[in-house]
Amino acid sequence: MIQPQSLLQPRPAGLYCPPADLYIDPVRAVDRAVITHGHADHARAGHRHVAATRETLAIMAARYGANFTGSAQPLAYGETVTRDGVEISLAPAGHVLGSAQVVVRWKGLTMVVSGDYKRRRDPTCASFEPVPCDVFVTEATFALPVFNHPPDTGEIARLLASVEQFPDRCHVIGAYSLGKSQRMIRLLREAGWDRLIFVHGALEKLNTLYGTFGVDLGPLGSAPDVDPAELAGQILVAPPTALTTPWASRFPDPVNVFASGWMRIRGRARAQGVELPLILSDHADWTELTETIAELRPGEVWITHGREEALVRWCGLNGVAAKALALVGYDDEGD
Repeated sequence: MIQPQSLLQPRPAGLYCPPADLYIDPVRAVDRAVITHGHADHARAGHRHVAATRETLAIMAARYGANFTGSAQPLAYGETVTRDGVEISLAPAGHVLGSAQVVVRWKGLTMVVSGDYKRRRDPTCASFEPVPCDVFVTEATFALPVFNHPPDTGEIARLLASVEQFPDRCHVIGAYSLGKSQRMIRLLREAGWDRLIFVHGALEKLNTLYGTFGVDLGPLGSAPDVDPAELAGQILVAPPTALTTPWASRFPDPVNVFASGWMRIRGRARAQGVELPLILSDHADWTELTETIAELRPGEVWITHGREEALVRWCGLNGVAAKALALVGYDDEGD
C-alpha cells in the first residue's frame, strides 16, 4: 500500500493532496480547494476553484460576496468526483449547516479529513456519519478529558429557568453568527419557547440563509428596531463580541449569557464577565473524539489543530499510531 503522505501532506498553505493538486481548507489563496465548512478559519476567499457542499458555497457567498472564487463546484453528500485518479467525496460532519468531512481515495488508500465536527444531534444540520478509513485526520479543539459537554437540553433548561426567575431582565446570549446562533434558536423552539427571539443585525443575513435551506427558526425580531426597554423578559441573540460593547448595556438589566464549549472552564467565564455560562459546543468533546477513533479503528490518526498532545497520547495508549500535524491558521471560531 502507498504511504499516506503520498496522498495528503501538510504544507504552509494547509493540507495538500499532490496527486490531485488540491488543498483542503487552505489558509491562503490557492488554485484548487475543497472546503469543509463556512467558518472563516476554514473557508477563505480568493481561491481560483472551490468545491464544497451547496450550503457551504452559499455561506461563503453571503460572507465574502458572489465573487469569492473564480469558479465553484457544489458537491452533494456522497457524490464522488475524480481528479487525476483521486476520488473525492463529502460526508456529513455535524458541525454547522453544510459542514462536511472530505473523503479522499487513491490506489486502495482511504483518508478522511474530519474538518470540525460533533457527534450529538443538531437540528440545524446533517448528523456526522462515520466513514471507514485507513487514516483519520481529526480536529482536536476540545481534546482534553475535562471537556465532556453536558446534554444540550439541560443547558437550554437552565437558560429558560433564568428567564423565568428574572422576568424584568433581558437575557443577551453571545453565540457565534454561523451555526451556534441558529442552533441556539432551534433548541429554544424545541424546548417550547414560541415567542419572538430578538437578534442582532449581524445575524440576520445568515438566519435568512438558513431559512432558504429549510431550517425554520420561527418568529424573529430585529433588536435594532425595538425600544430597548421593551426587551425586559425577552431573549436576544448576538455575536459574542457584542456582549462587551455599550450596545448590550442598553437593554434592561441584561443577563450576560455565553454559549460555548469553553464555558466548561469557569475561570474563563468569570474573566469574560459571563453571568450565565452555557456549555453548548459545535465541536466534539473528549469522549466524542476518542469514541469516534475507537469506532473507526483507522490504521493511523493525524491530528490537525487543537489540544493535540493529549489525543496523541490517548491513541498511543490504545494502540493507534498517531501524529500531530501542527497546522497553523485555525482557531475556535464557531465555539
